[in-house]
Amino acid sequence: MSKNFTFKVHATDGKARTGQIDTPRGEIRTPAFMPVGTAATVKAMMPESVRATGADILLGNTYHLMLRPTAERIDRLGGLHKFMNWDRPILTDSGGFQVMSLAELRKMSETGVTFKSHIDGSKHELTPERSMEIQRLLGSDIVMCFDECPALPADRARIHGSMALSMRWAQRSRDAFGDRPGHALFGIQQGGLEQDMRAESAEALRGIGFEGYAVGGLAVGEGQEAMFGVLDYAPGQLPRDKPRYLMGVGKPDDIVGAVERGIDMFDCVLPSRSGRTGQAFTRRGVVNVKNARHIDDPRPLDEDCTCPCCTQFSRAYLSHVFRSQEMISSMLVTWHNLHYYQELMAGLRGAIAAGQLAGFVADFHALRAQGDIEPL
Repeated sequence: MSKNFTFKVHATDGKARTGQIDTPRGEIRTPAFMPVGTAATVKAMMPESVRATGADILLGNTYHLMLRPTAERIDRLGGLHKFMNWDRPILTDSGGFQVMSLAELRKMSETGVTFKSHIDGSKHELTPERSMEIQRLLGSDIVMCFDECPALPADRARIHGSMALSMRWAQRSRDAFGDRPGHALFGIQQGGLEQDMRAESAEALRGIGFEGYAVGGLAVGEGQEAMFGVLDYAPGQLPRDKPRYLMGVGKPDDIVGAVERGIDMFDCVLPSRSGRTGQAFTRRGVVNVKNARHIDDPRPLDEDCTCPCCTQFSRAYLSHVFRSQEMISSMLVTWHNLHYYQELMAGLRGAIAAGQLAGFVADFHALRAQGDIEPL
């Protein structure tokens, strides 16, 4: 992998940017949405189907993969790209968030975190150095620093202590990452909802130096208004010539608002998780295909959508297969949701390039406000 990791902004509209990340495994058009392949699979989807929706990059999860099947096994089998049959870029998170939210009997220290697996109770230690080793074994193209993310709300002392620890871990992550041409390490800004702490975190990260920067510690219960309040200033605290990634976000209106504020990359389990429960994201908002109103409806979920779900199947059919608990139900609505998210990202990129983002955003909100089509 001799080609370098590069990022270029092609156009701006207000704070919003559109551009491209180039990696040895292919380009990533920004703003970009990364479908989540937690355990080396985007649930209910084949890799080629995920690519067909327009996805340039997937997200894998260090915590889950280190526990099962283990990073060492994936490495012996040729790396994560070969293992899951995805030859384009992959970003892996550091595992820190899952350790804090899923692991049992965890104990944190300056060194890192020891915990028991939620799968079988086995004991593990995750440190910045171990996280970098795992992500190297997986072979991910974009590696995330190991950090600690406190749930909100939290008091200032807790937030500052966590942020300071994460910055020390960021330096250790950078040192352990080493020189890996073609691969990128992203730093993660912390600081909760505190502007001064966000600035302190950004300054520390800029001093270390990374190929990209994430706004972390949001989408953890603070609500959209508070999140947007942070995004009004946080992206501007990070380098302008590097990609900015908002971790774990989110709903379509979260993404649109974050793009307006200068964010370039997103990931979220919502489109795939919601697809498995019959919740479809459409231009007019969320549609629950299990509702009785759809039982006799021959119309598609969205008549303007070109995904296989909408072009080949009716609401009546989707209602039937969900009620019958057929596997195709999750497959079809997940495909639709991921297609919708990628179509939204393409629309945002085009609007920014044309200098017409305000009109695009106004139309986006106006159509959602109309609600779903009337029942037959």
